[in-house]
Amino acid sequence: MAVSPSAARPRPILLLAASVVAVAVLARGARAQLSAGFYSASCPTVQGAVRQVMSQAVINDTRTGAAILRLFFHDCFVNGCDASLLLDDTATTPGEKSSGPNAGGSTVGFDVIDNIKTQVEAACPGTVSCADILALAARDSVNLLGGPSWAVPLGRRDATAPDPDGARTLPGPDLDLAALVSAFAAKGLTSRDLAALSGAHTVGMARCVQFRTHVYCDANVSPAFASQQRQLCPASGGDAGLAPLDPLTPNEFDNGYYRNLMSGAGLLRSDQELFNNGAVDSLVRLYSANPAAFSADFAASMINLGNVSPLTGSSGEIRLDCRKVNS
Repeated sequence: MAVSPSAARPRPILLLAASVVAVAVLARGARAQLSAGFYSASCPTVQGAVRQVMSQAVINDTRTGAAILRLFFHDCFVNGCDASLLLDDTATTPGEKSSGPNAGGSTVGFDVIDNIKTQVEAACPGTVSCADILALAARDSVNLLGGPSWAVPLGRRDATAPDPDGARTLPGPDLDLAALVSAFAAKGLTSRDLAALSGAHTVGMARCVQFRTHVYCDANVSPAFASQQRQLCPASGGDAGLAPLDPLTPNEFDNGYYRNLMSGAGLLRSDQELFNNGAVDSLVRLYSANPAAFSADFAASMINLGNVSPLTGSSGEIRLDCRKVNS
C-alpha cells in the first residue's frame, strides 16, 4: 500500500472512541493453524503489552498508526505475514527494507516493533513471533485511531531470510484496477478485500513522486483537488514532498477516503481507480454511505490478509530480535 507516514511529529489528536466490530470470518488457508487464543497459556500478557506500547506511540505521534499498518501490508504481500520485512540488511544478505517501494526510508516504525518485542521477550522469552506482534500492532493501530477492532488469529512463525526481489513486486500507486485486482487475487484476496483494505489510505501520507502523474495527467481528477495538490507537488523536483491521503481527517480512521473517491479526490491513481466506472464502484458507494459496513469489511479483510501463507508448526523460527535471524 502506498502510504508514507511523515517523519515529522504533528500535534497528537485525542484518540477516538474505539468501535469494536465482531467479525465472523472463515480464515483462508490458515484456519486450522492460527487461532486468536494461541498464546492464552504460553504468553497471556502479549496483547496487553502490544496495546500499551502502541497506545503511547500513537499518543506521541498519530502517524505511527499509519506507519505500522503499512509495515503489515508490505510484509504480508511478500511471501505472506512472516516478518521478513523487519529483517535488517546485512553485508551478505540484502533485505526488503531497501527494496522496491520500501526503499528510501518510506517504511518506518521498526523501532516501535522493537520496543514491543523487548517487552514481550521480558515476559515470555522465545515464545511470541515478530510476525504475530506486527499483526497485533496493526490491529491496535487501526483501533487507536478510531477504527474497528478484531480478534487476530495468531500462531505465525518468522521467516529466516528476507525476499528483496519479492518486495519489488508490491502493488504500486500507478496501477489500474485490473492490475490491482490481479495483484490481490495472487494472494488469494478478492475485489472486496481490495476495496476494503484500500480504506487504510484514510490515514497517512504519500510522497509527491507517488501522486504527481495522477494530479498532472489523469482525466478523472477533480480540477480543484488537482490544483491544490500541484501546489504541494511541482511538475518536477520536490519528489519527497508530502500530502495527506485524506486531507479532511488525516489522523482519523474513518470512511472519509471513500467520500474523497466519489468526489474525484483520490490522491493516488490506484486510489481513484476504485471509483472510475469499474467493478468496485458499488463498494465505494457502500463504504462512503455506511461506516459500519466499511468497519466490518475492513476487519474481515485484515484477517484474510493476515492469513496469507503463514509459517506455522516447525517452519521458520521465533526470532529473539525482529531485525535479525537467530544465530
